[in-house]
Amino acid sequence: MSKADTYINDFGGLVTDNGHASDEMVIEIDSVSKWYGDFQVLTDCTAHVHKGDVVVVCGPSGSGKSTLIKTVNGLEPFQKGVINVNGISVGDAKTNLPKLRSRVGMVFQHFELFPHLTIIDNLTVAQIKVLGRREDEAKQKGMAYLDRVGLSAQAPKYPAELSGGQQQRVAIARALAMDPVAMLFDEPTSALDPEMIQEVLDVMVELTRDGMTMMCVTHEMGFASQVANRIIFMDEGYIVENCSKEEFFEGAKSERAQLFLSKILNH
Repeated sequence: MSKADTYINDFGGLVTDNGHASDEMVIEIDSVSKWYGDFQVLTDCTAHVHKGDVVVVCGPSGSGKSTLIKTVNGLEPFQKGVINVNGISVGDAKTNLPKLRSRVGMVFQHFELFPHLTIIDNLTVAQIKVLGRREDEAKQKGMAYLDRVGLSAQAPKYPAELSGGQQQRVAIARALAMDPVAMLFDEPTSALDPEMIQEVLDVMVELTRDGMTMMCVTHEMGFASQVANRIIFMDEGYIVENCSKEEFFEGAKSERAQLFLSKILNH
């Protein structure tokens, strides 16, 4: 690749002229469709996420954003198309989905922490049971990631003793402790009070600086414009726009995306 074919993004990452951070494919979504009974929620969705990409999935409520991201690690089954994660077919009946999910970090709207376990135990249980790590090794790694999100002092506490923003940061640390090849975020700030949103976004920004491959459903357009290198815009189950953030914010092609942006950016 020549220097003319690349440019450096705001956070120092190498981004190719096709808007991807790398040529190495991590998530491959090809012609995916999904139905709930007779109702089609995804229609011929195609998107590719390369190593180091930060892809923001946005669109109006009910557009299929969360459904799409949950198909990536098999939390939502799909009836048509192909999804590969690190070369493994998600839809193949022979695929060990629990093992695959252990390599794809998932952070939900609601933190999904085990309320009866301490914070450090929340970070170690899956490492021990799924990855087979020794307890001391799992605890060491868990503490390292709690420190990374600024919460090492909270290790002996229980989730109910933490704020919503702190719990979401713990959820991110828990996912990172599994050494994921990619991180999926499903509206990670939508359940938070406004003053807690920034602390979670700050952690996510740090992940992008470290080159983590991320796919994030969010309404936080400021975050999208700051750190995403690609935007997927969905409406009524279709991927309407799939382009660089510059193309999206400066010249979205579809009228639906233009209308969405006009409403979002005017508030």
